[in-house]
Amino acid sequence: MTTITPDGTPEPRNCPSPRPSLRPGPVVPGTLTAVSQADQSPKPQHAAKGGSATYPGAPRPEQVRPTPLADLVEQLGAPAPSSAADVSVTGITHDSRAVRPGDVYAALPGARLHGADFVAQAADLGAAAILTDPSGAERAAATGLPVLVVENPRARMGALAVSIYGAPGEDLLQIGITGTSGKTTTAYLIEGGLRTAAAKRPEEGGLRAAQPAEGGGGRRVGLTGLIGTVETRIGGERIKSERTTPEATDLQALFAVMRERSVRAVAMEVSSHALVLGRVDGCVFDVAIFNNLSPEHMEFHSGMEDYFQAKAQLFTKARSRAGVVNLDDEYGKRLAEGESEVPVTTFSAEGHPDADWRACDVEVGALGSTFTVHGPDGRTLRAASPIAGPFNVANALAAITALVVAGVDPQTAADGVAAVPGVPGRLERIDAGQPYLAVVDYAHKTDAVESVLRALRKVTDGKLHAVLGCGGDRDPHKRAPMGAAVARLADTAILTSDNPRNEDPLAILATMLAGAAEVPIHERGTVLVEEERAAAIAAAVARAEPGDTVIVAGKGHEQGQDIAGVVRPFDDRQVLREAIEASLKSPQPNHQG
Repeated sequence: MTTITPDGTPEPRNCPSPRPSLRPGPVVPGTLTAVSQADQSPKPQHAAKGGSATYPGAPRPEQVRPTPLADLVEQLGAPAPSSAADVSVTGITHDSRAVRPGDVYAALPGARLHGADFVAQAADLGAAAILTDPSGAERAAATGLPVLVVENPRARMGALAVSIYGAPGEDLLQIGITGTSGKTTTAYLIEGGLRTAAAKRPEEGGLRAAQPAEGGGGRRVGLTGLIGTVETRIGGERIKSERTTPEATDLQALFAVMRERSVRAVAMEVSSHALVLGRVDGCVFDVAIFNNLSPEHMEFHSGMEDYFQAKAQLFTKARSRAGVVNLDDEYGKRLAEGESEVPVTTFSAEGHPDADWRACDVEVGALGSTFTVHGPDGRTLRAASPIAGPFNVANALAAITALVVAGVDPQTAADGVAAVPGVPGRLERIDAGQPYLAVVDYAHKTDAVESVLRALRKVTDGKLHAVLGCGGDRDPHKRAPMGAAVARLADTAILTSDNPRNEDPLAILATMLAGAAEVPIHERGTVLVEEERAAAIAAAVARAEPGDTVIVAGKGHEQGQDIAGVVRPFDDRQVLREAIEASLKSPQPNHQG
């Protein structure tokens, strides 16, 4: 392990008496559990109708009315295949492995391979037709199946999925969240508010169903759903997520399953990739939320303006009906000041007087925050963020504002948000009986790292020990700034591997260390370099004393570590807990620096 101290010598620690524990006594385990990422375990298998067969990929509805292929040909305006006359379709997928009998297989061009390379597999699994572009047409035709040829099949498959599954989104209240940071947390908080509203009748402050029942009001909204980075939730069922936002074919199938299972409202993360690549084609969100924007995904976007324009697509009439926008963010202001095509309601966690909904009297604590919400017409209510940090006040206020715009009573919305027991991997506390605070967080970009470290500093009496790495095969420009941020803001900064993927872990660490070295020596904490992540976590735990805080940042809910293309089981929360338990069983002298 390499160690850099501000003056090159060990720093003495004088602790004549233990600081008070930050633990408020026994903690009831949260009800939210993380799930594996798609690259960490095989794709889920879902039973087909009747339960006798299983298929990979996202779940599908059990009942689908067959759609004549001729109707889809007409919708596309594509040349009609001679064999299309008597063909009906009951599904659509872009994954040849997930084809079911009666599917349209969308054979899309890719960066390295073309979906047409797998048409034989799709045909063997029972595909009814193939959608592809001109470059894939010849290979698709060799199967003997009807082939629908369009210039950009990716841009068309969302609308086809809507038609095949009977426009399922129209029966759901859809709330979509975009922005750089806070999408996952805000989605969970909104879903919590929806669940609270679902338990009440509309006249009691609950949410009216998107499609009113026969005979008028009074019906509860029903079950709720969630789609995002960590998991998909359909009522009580949880399914691991492959990506932040599913492909359009899977997304519309999920909506259809939700409708079939009496889900009536869904909170959903919407990434910039999803907007650019058409994953939300066919969706019109009842409420679209913009949280914030900071540099991220620069390997995909050409710059911040391109990144913003991708996010801004969610606030067009084709994508949403109403917007909820953070007035504290410079890009949010642009949307509020006229760059949104849909009506906008603003919020401000900083108490901006021009915001429609604003937070005041914020009290930040170690486990969460409380605040007063001021709304239009002089209305006020008490609210709480169930997760620590000022930035989570913004997430909670965004959720409350969106729920109110969606039709939920404001106090019901605030109560539902406050009742959420936690969000997997987002300032998630690890409590094994230690006399210091230990948390795991997903922060993996400079702004997020700075925000979470500043938030923890406010609730830490002692020293702050942070473990952080940077992922490989991703934006390399953030590595030095992240190294600098953790070196400046933590008393101990332990640089380690995240998911190095196909890059040399030491090369990534060298860039982070170079950033840390740029911090003036009098502003810099102790900097350690430990390539092996479990050893880095153990080193942070070994340095912790009563009243300190240990944070392991970067991977959050993830349950694997990608090294040289091999994903090994690794859960920061489990490794941190085991390190704490080991330290409590066999106390070792702290080696402070």
